[in-house]
Amino acid sequence: MKNAIFALLVVSSAHAGDWPQWLGPERNGVSTETGLHWPASEPKVQWRIPLGHGFSGISIAAGRVFTMFATGGDEYAVCVSAQSGEELWRFRTGPYYEEGQGGDGPRSTPTIDGTTVYVLGATGKLFALDAASGKEIWSKDLAAEFASEVPKWGFSTSPLVEGDLLLLEAGGVDGNFVVDLIIDRETAVTAVALDKRTGATVWTALNEKMSYSSPVAFTAAGVRQLAYFTAYALTGLSPTDGSVLWQVPWKTRWDVSAATPVFIAPDKLFISTGDDSGGAVFRIAAEGDGLVAKQLWQNKKMKNHFGTSVLYDGHLYGFDKSILKCLDAATGAEQWKTRGYGKGTLIIADGHLVILGEEGQLGVAVATPQSFVEKSNYPVLEGRCWTIPSLADGRVYVRNESELVCLDMRGDAR
Repeated sequence: MKNAIFALLVVSSAHAGDWPQWLGPERNGVSTETGLHWPASEPKVQWRIPLGHGFSGISIAAGRVFTMFATGGDEYAVCVSAQSGEELWRFRTGPYYEEGQGGDGPRSTPTIDGTTVYVLGATGKLFALDAASGKEIWSKDLAAEFASEVPKWGFSTSPLVEGDLLLLEAGGVDGNFVVDLIIDRETAVTAVALDKRTGATVWTALNEKMSYSSPVAFTAAGVRQLAYFTAYALTGLSPTDGSVLWQVPWKTRWDVSAATPVFIAPDKLFISTGDDSGGAVFRIAAEGDGLVAKQLWQNKKMKNHFGTSVLYDGHLYGFDKSILKCLDAATGAEQWKTRGYGKGTLIIADGHLVILGEEGQLGVAVATPQSFVEKSNYPVLEGRCWTIPSLADGRVYVRNESELVCLDMRGDAR
């Protein structure tokens, strides 16, 4: 009965308070919720539960919370109650993933689409699960099916649903001459589109080294398109067949593109990497019979290591490695900067930056380009915190490598 009620809730509407995927409802790190209460002292902890290793983000829909973790010798997707933190189900997604430098456990964030949740493990095991029960609908081993090497820091892309398609990075050249000589790399498999209902491959595109970013969908110059940020380039693809619409070379020192491209309406994209390439904005424009990406500016003032910058009222807020900054999105000019959060992450809600510091402090600051105006800063977690906060129905969700915490930011007595 509970599962039937849950299915009815998610089918009836996409709740305004949901955070169903990586970077939220619009995949841009911005919540549309208002009337939130930002306490000057420690916020109300609604619940706190133990969790295993990993940096998987937190997705929320219809009163349920989804994330991933690793413990013992295994990796899991888990679903808990948003109200109480009670575990509702867990599903094994693969073996325990160990990586000494970047940390153990899964990286990808679950994607909820109606009654289905899609989860990707660090070793490339992809599952479509019934969101109510956790039962498997279909699965794919990306590394095996697309002859891929598991990336140095694990599969990290978070699946994107676009219509009937499920989109992600799945393989491509390794960049290692010996590996690429042994494995057939003639087939383009860096970007993959699957039928979200069956898992069948619809199209594949690009033959580049995949990285750690997640694709985004947007419309520019009147054309619906996908932006993939691989280790070698930013590329616009057609969601219809995966054909290349435009491409911009972007090679980094360590082949790491981790931050998600940021769409700046009506026709621009911002990208950033943590090396000396910095960040840049490109305009997507019609030219002849096709599209081109023209660079508007590039500088080294916003070098996103892994946290994606967030656009709000014409300004980009994000971490230049361990320095929190605000840039003018039109020019790249720096508006302000501050330290104290390490290599943190942030989202924006109700006109405020919600910041999770690398050592577990939760900060709230006014989202303004005038200056950094911090309203509160309090410790909520300990240890390394590299997972972006999530917000749904007035609750902020944060995690580290051992705990998941729900903080009540609602201004009423609900």
